[in-house]
Amino acid sequence: MTLGTQIAWDDTVLPFQLDVVDMRGRVARLDGVLDGILKQHEYPPQVEALVAEMALLTALIGQTIKLRWKLSLQVQSKGPVRMIATDYYAPQAEGESARIRAYASYDADRLDDSVPFDQVGDGYFAVLIDQGEGNTPYQGITSLDGESLSACAEAYFAQSEQLPTRFSLSFGKSSTPGSAEHWRAGGIMLQHMPKASPFVAQAEGDGEILTAADLVDGEEGENWNRVNILLDTVEDLELIGPSVPPTDLLLRLFHEEQPRVFDPQGVTFGCTCSEERVRQSLSIYSAQDLQKMTTDDGRITADCQFCSSHYNLDPKTVGFDAENPPNA
Repeated sequence: MTLGTQIAWDDTVLPFQLDVVDMRGRVARLDGVLDGILKQHEYPPQVEALVAEMALLTALIGQTIKLRWKLSLQVQSKGPVRMIATDYYAPQAEGESARIRAYASYDADRLDDSVPFDQVGDGYFAVLIDQGEGNTPYQGITSLDGESLSACAEAYFAQSEQLPTRFSLSFGKSSTPGSAEHWRAGGIMLQHMPKASPFVAQAEGDGEILTAADLVDGEEGENWNRVNILLDTVEDLELIGPSVPPTDLLLRLFHEEQPRVFDPQGVTFGCTCSEERVRQSLSIYSAQDLQKMTTDDGRITADCQFCSSHYNLDPKTVGFDAENPPNA
């Protein structure tokens, strides 16, 4: 594989469908975008791994939705890692890249040496879709069960969307000759597209969390099981690359299912914060309210959790009774 081919597939999501069976999917490779997310913070290794997994899930899921504005994934937990939040912003014009940002909040003194997912405790995994002004945001949640964030995402799709869904992900630090050590991630998302089974439609059962196997039976179930067995043969290096292009990987895994690929979607690190947005968020406060936010140096400061940008404002220029706003 040439360096040019490697770069072409880095930071992309490739949509595909399997023509012989009623399934669709995505293959994602993240390189520079993941570095852009993680270099904003000095996370411990366990937290870095969770943020990397969440960013990869966000890239895969975001590309499946006819999105006009923003998809957000969130983890809220009582564990050492209290929150992980990611945003996926749809491309603003045809041919442009989607943008991803992510951050985590955690209690450093509560982290231990166990696997990353053990750093989250009881809580929930949430999917939020906001199509922009004039549209009601959608939110779906599922509990933090299973052994990974990807298992939580699979449970969400089974319960909330009745879509059998499978993720196979790999992520970690890459060290190749001639380049500095950096994070890479890659993964495959598979979805079957059946109608909800009678079990789901009638809300029967014992209240346990649904899985993909609960949603398919008969020939559909056999197809789903076979394709998942094929996906189980994938190796970490095939997912992360750079030795195997995603197109070759799909043919290796699913050649009998006749994979059909579509135009890849580029993704990049991007944050929407700005001084204008900070001023807008402060515009609802009076001078008396703003005084409580003012530092000893007589300034109002704000930090973006996603990109670590720092804003330092004169309190007289913000709020609904600002004396001298910048755009006066």
